[in-house]
Amino acid sequence: MEVLEREKLQIVKESIAVGMACPDYRQMVGKLAAEGKTTGEEQSEARINYTQLNDRRMKRWDKTFTLSAEVQEKLSNLETDLVLLTITESWCGDAAASLPVINKIAEASPKIEHKVVLRDQHPELMEAFLTNGAQSIPKVIVVDRKNDEILGDWGPRPSLATLMVDTFKKEHGKLTDAFKQDLQVWYNKDKGENILNDFLELLGLE
Repeated sequence: MEVLEREKLQIVKESIAVGMACPDYRQMVGKLAAEGKTTGEEQSEARINYTQLNDRRMKRWDKTFTLSAEVQEKLSNLETDLVLLTITESWCGDAAASLPVINKIAEASPKIEHKVVLRDQHPELMEAFLTNGAQSIPKVIVVDRKNDEILGDWGPRPSLATLMVDTFKKEHGKLTDAFKQDLQVWYNKDKGENILNDFLELLGLE
């Protein structure tokens, strides 16, 4: 293992040690939404509104997303201990669609632990997992505890949504509010399947 990779692994392990369990994170977001607040220092009206919207979205995803018996069996038969470390913030729209799915994947296996940290509180961690040079979230890092190594990372969007975003940016330069609304419609129609398939592939369970 190169020194750089060893340092990256150490940063990840330190972040896991102080990370929140997903239910604790969700409880925190619900409390912030009720109080008209958001994570991070920037307490803007937009970010507060997104936090409140995302809290409702995550509750809806909790109710609507389910794992098939086949997928549950695959996850329950994992042979190594894994940690999924999610970097996020309460105002992140892509995280609202992804986090409930990721957590259900983790809950389906006694071999998977899911921890959540806030991006702005972990700048060193975020810098180690940039997306095209940007601090894009959510970002999920998969750690093999048994072999003490990083297996890979995922995010900030599922593979099909990433393709949609990259194509739109190439054609229009930046994402518009209308496109962001279309992206949420896509998330709802996809019902978490693309996120699930991405993770099954990442975990070698496809």
